[in-house]
Amino acid sequence: MSTTEGILLASQSPRRRELIRLLGLPVQATAADVDETPLPGEAPAAYVRRLAETKARALAPSLKERREMRWIVAADTAVVADGEILGKPADETEAAAMLRRLRGRSHAVLTGVAVLDTATGRIKTTVERTTVFMRAFSDDEIAAYVASGDPLDKAGAYAIQNRAFSPVAHIEGCYANVVGLPLCTLACMLRELGASPAADVPARCVAALGYNCDGNLSACLSEQV
Repeated sequence: MSTTEGILLASQSPRRRELIRLLGLPVQATAADVDETPLPGEAPAAYVRRLAETKARALAPSLKERREMRWIVAADTAVVADGEILGKPADETEAAAMLRRLRGRSHAVLTGVAVLDTATGRIKTTVERTTVFMRAFSDDEIAAYVASGDPLDKAGAYAIQNRAFSPVAHIEGCYANVVGLPLCTLACMLRELGASPAADVPARCVAALGYNCDGNLSACLSEQV
């Protein structure tokens, strides 16, 4: 494998770092320092796409002398309910309020993804959407989950993969997208820019997350598995 296959992930999220390693390419990670304030009247999908691209471009200058890292990957995930972006809760009170708002109903999880090829300057961006249906968890369950501390660094105040709380009844779309990185979509984007991610990315993702995608794979990958 060429050293120029390397990826710089514009994130320090442990969840994204675990997922992107499933691509089978060398990965390094660093945070991108950008202003994440939504623009006036900005739609959620436009917001996550813009942030992903901004993060990728912000790190480009740092790769000028690092020839082993060719691609910059950036992502931004938002939980959207009633057209409103629910970010990370400021405290336990806000976390509990978010969970009460989400329970027993559906909402959208949007992830903007950007891949920048530093060798050519080409950039690809997209937005992946997953519809999430929450179960009707009780106030006592909310209190116990909030007390665990897990919701405080999560958009929308929950982690789909938390088995103790198990907040989600079912989803429509990509499970990895809700975790924070739509892996099959990212693999397709990288391949279109000339990278060589593992051919069995969907199987790796299913094995790592323990969720069966039921064959709902991106077309460029489903042809190869």
